[in-house]
This record gives sequence, C-alpha cells and structure tokens, in this order.
Amino acid sequence: MTDIADSRDRQAVIDYALGLGFDLVGIVALDESPSDTEAAAVGHLQRWLAQGYQADMAWMGNPRRQDVRQVLPGARSLVCVALNYYTPHRHSADPSHGKISRYAWGRDYHRILQKRLKPLADWIAAAGHDARYYADTGPVQDKAWAQQAGLGWVAKNGNLITRQYGSWVFLGELITTLPLAPDSPHTAHCGTCTRCLEACPTGAITQPYVVDANRCIAYHTIENRAETLPDDVAAQLNNWVAGCDICQDVCPWNQRFAQPTAVEDFQPYPQNLAPNLADLATLSEAEWDERFRASALRRIKPAMWRRNARAAQQNHRC
Repeated sequence: MTDIADSRDRQAVIDYALGLGFDLVGIVALDESPSDTEAAAVGHLQRWLAQGYQADMAWMGNPRRQDVRQVLPGARSLVCVALNYYTPHRHSADPSHGKISRYAWGRDYHRILQKRLKPLADWIAAAGHDARYYADTGPVQDKAWAQQAGLGWVAKNGNLITRQYGSWVFLGELITTLPLAPDSPHTAHCGTCTRCLEACPTGAITQPYVVDANRCIAYHTIENRAETLPDDVAAQLNNWVAGCDICQDVCPWNQRFAQPTAVEDFQPYPQNLAPNLADLATLSEAEWDERFRASALRRIKPAMWRRNARAAQQNHRC
C-alpha cells in the first residue's frame, strides 16, 4: 500500500479483513476536525451523560470517546467490522431456568474479534502506518461509527441493525493513520416502529434512541455490583440473569434478517441455554471458574450470579 489513499488501498483493506473472517467491513475517513455527523453523535453522547443514563459506567465519560483522534494521533481512517453471532436456539420457558443473552452463549466474543483484528493491524503496520484496534474494549462510539461506515443503522433500542444479519452482530474498530476512501453512511430504517420501546419491561428505552442504564435489565445483571438489585428492576427480570434480548427479539428487522453464524465458537455452550436457577443461586467460586472459562460471562462475578438468580426465583414465589 502507498501513502496516498486510492481505490486499491481501500479494496486491499476490505479484502484482507473479509479474508480474516469478518462478515461486514466499512470505512470512515477522518478529517483533521470532526464532521457535522460526528459532532451530532458526540452531542447525543453528551446529553446522555448529562442525564446520568450511564449509571455507574464511568468509563462512558472518557473524553477520548468524544474524539477518536485522541485515541490515535494522526488518525485518518476507521475500519469498522461486524461479525454475525446468531444461532437459532430459543430461551427456555421453564420458570426454573434462567435466561442468558445470546451474545454470551458461546466463546468470549472479545477473543474472537481480537484474533481477527490483530493480524489486520499488523498487516497495516507492516506497510508503514499506525493502527489501533478495539472489540468493545476501548473509548470508541462503535455503533455510531459503524453507521458512518455503512454497516447498518443505530436503532431506537440503541443497537446497530444490519440488513444482512439484523442486530445480532459484534462490532470492532481499527483506527489507522492510513488514509482510505470512505463508504457512504447507512440510512435509518426503523420508521414509525416502536416495538422495542413497548416491549421493554422496565421502560429503559425512555424515548427513541435513548436507553437509560439505570432501568436496563442488561446493565443491572452484568454491570451493577450492588448486593441487591433495585426493586423495580428485580420485579421485572422475567428470569433474565445475564443480559436481556427482549428489545432485539421483538424487532421486525431481526425476525427478517437473522441468519445462523458461520463461526463455530459462537455456538452455545450447553450450560448457557437453560441454566438452572437453583444452581446459579448457590454458585461457588470454584463452580463459577469452571463453568465460565473462555466466556464473556466471567464479567458477572459469583455473588452477582447468586443475586440475579435469587431475584428471579423470588418473582415466582410471589
């Protein structure tokens, strides 16, 4: 690759990323100063933070999230990638079973994406350009950038919807000093649909495109470290003990576009499809360590599993 961006550089990057196993690849060009679209995304984030909707996720306020140029000085391009993780299994309807969000059914997605992003970064670096990559691990507005890169659009539930796979995708980003020709941004296609807002049992989607983590089941079961869950959230768990897929399950685009992943590592571990609440309610440190190896679910510590499971059980005792 040369120092001057042209269609050959662009296609070479796309082809290399696709060859590494990514399902979708798109590119955003970075000017020296933020574009109007970038400024609008930053403004949306600032208003969200000002309302306290980040709850205890202090890292969402990292200033670098509002200017990707602070992440990598001299950055000229963002390469955005997506990887389909959908499998056609269903959550158990048995009240003695807990529910785990689809994203965590199989192997830790951070590892899967990073295993593909690293060789892409190394390849670009070998051509004389700096590159830094993230897979839900850094101060990057991944969904906003993915829309700018043409991968899909940010939906009313805050997720990115793609025409190829719905919102069942993991996102990754590679920031580089290599200048590349950009893709066209994706247009939004939620229209007048409000199914996700209506289906959320805790009202966490306060208005289209705005999610309040303080009310979100996914936030409380994964990120909230408190000894007990808020009463209004605990009463609406519907047996969710690790994340929540309700707003994605009801989305018409997901029902239309979802298709099975080709990534074997995303196939569910058997113990994650219908976990027994009684087992989770008494989960020991040793059992936790054995059960959730190589899993994104390790973020939920043993005491949190016990808390979540007991709250779910309590709903059925009332």
